[in-house]
Amino acid sequence: MTKNSENEACPFKTSIGGQALLEGILMRGPEKQAIVCRLSDGTLQDKVEEVKPNPLAKIPFLRGVPVFLSSMVRGMEAVTYSAGLLPEEEQGEPDKLDLWLERHLGSEKAQKAVIGVAVVLGLALSVGLFVLLPAFFYSLLPDSIHLVLRCLMEGAVRIVIFLLYLWLMTRLGDMKRLFAYHGAEHKSIFCYEKGLPLTVENVRRQSRFHPRCGTSFLVVTMLMAILVVSVMTWVLSLIPGVAALSRVPATLVRILGKLIVLPVIVSVTYELNRWVGRHDGNPLARAAAWPGKQIQHLTTREPDDSMIEVAIAALKLVIPEQKGADAW
Repeated sequence: MTKNSENEACPFKTSIGGQALLEGILMRGPEKQAIVCRLSDGTLQDKVEEVKPNPLAKIPFLRGVPVFLSSMVRGMEAVTYSAGLLPEEEQGEPDKLDLWLERHLGSEKAQKAVIGVAVVLGLALSVGLFVLLPAFFYSLLPDSIHLVLRCLMEGAVRIVIFLLYLWLMTRLGDMKRLFAYHGAEHKSIFCYEKGLPLTVENVRRQSRFHPRCGTSFLVVTMLMAILVVSVMTWVLSLIPGVAALSRVPATLVRILGKLIVLPVIVSVTYELNRWVGRHDGNPLARAAAWPGKQIQHLTTREPDDSMIEVAIAALKLVIPEQKGADAW
């Protein structure tokens, strides 16, 4: 991959996006969602569903949170589906909770319950790691350190935790293949946006670092959170009642304030991410996308040709019949 081909601007920007799965890829377009997985015998299995329109999807600053939550649910459903296609020896035995849910709710409702619990636990883990833990660190800092500097140090801890989390993921053997499928997804979308035939050879030449990746969204969300929380903390410090609180109650007030403004941060960041995706030739947009693209050095790997074939198959299934209907 040469530097020029990596930075080449795409004449068309698609709203089609994807997610890497266990030996497969999820692609979602404006009309259809497709999951394509490679089975143990080397063949491909696909699952295509119609996309139900979200009434909030076209309303700026109201669509960020529902789109984010919907993506989490769809992602968990797709991961569960791909895991079910793995050879039985790789799936493991169902635990007592799974068996109890299936007995009392039926297999379909049990699966939805498990996915719901997984989404809630995922959100709880994210809040614990990226909100509560940095806030605890902030509470340990002495008051002699300037307020703004304390907020920046708290933000730095949040970023370090995020990077450490991603780095640990890269150490896991199974995640290496998952990240390679992530790279295949990006490469295939780049190939499609450049108007090239979707062949393995054409896709292989593309960059695996895409400016409209969900990873970029998470990174920009964290940076935005640092700015917003710093301003919020400064405002709270000007309120006599809050300023007079002892350290522990004051920390709890800050945590509550962060949780309240978190949906606002997600909504604003979502709109910023859309703007960056539309204007990747703009120097400011390029600067905003740069941190996320650097993180993709951790979250993507170069795929092999069999992975690229999966990405191409999934992408072809969701490209709308009307040309340009999937424009970003």
